[in-house]
Amino acid sequence: MRVLLVEDDRMLGDGVQAGLAAAGFVVDWVRDGEAALAALAGEGFAAVLLDLGLPRRDGLSVLGSLRSAGNAVPVMILTARDQISDKVRGLDLGADDYMVKPFDLDELAARLRALVRRASGRADACLRHGELVIDPAARTVMLRGEAVSLTSREFDLLRVLLDAAGRVLTRRVLEEQLYAWGDAVESNALEVHIHHLRRKLGSDLIRTVRGVGYLIDEAAR
Repeated sequence: MRVLLVEDDRMLGDGVQAGLAAAGFVVDWVRDGEAALAALAGEGFAAVLLDLGLPRRDGLSVLGSLRSAGNAVPVMILTARDQISDKVRGLDLGADDYMVKPFDLDELAARLRALVRRASGRADACLRHGELVIDPAARTVMLRGEAVSLTSREFDLLRVLLDAAGRVLTRRVLEEQLYAWGDAVESNALEVHIHHLRRKLGSDLIRTVRGVGYLIDEAAR
């Protein structure tokens, strides 16, 4: 799951980026409000972690611009401002959640998962597709009641495809969700991960739409 961190404090940003990466998130980090808007205009993120006291453009202005433009990406405010009036204003401007610094990284990760789950219209914390069940919090995969061992990248790819079940995702979209800025990506990396998932979970789970991308069909109801 790829998220954008907007935070000008280098020590805090380093800690959040490392902590969320350990929890399975792909984290891109910018340090001012203008850079945040530029990043959000050009690429897709599952959620945004937004500080309020930012250089160049403050967080509430960034949030207002996003919502005015019709961008519904889930936004969690991370700030030292703990007054009720600040929380009310942020939530009324369109934030989906609000955490006051200092915060626990495990709670932050759990709240992020909940934000993205609600945004996708899911009530269940697990993703299910027939006899396949993945738990994003525990990062486990079960097929017909048996645990399946996946690498971190394979797990992330499977989750992205299941989140979008029934829709074809292009190579670009998949790579945007799997890799942060600056990550080295080999030209055939995506195909290798797809091959491994088919070997471990069944050759018919992921379909190739030639010239377009990949998809997992919606599960029969």
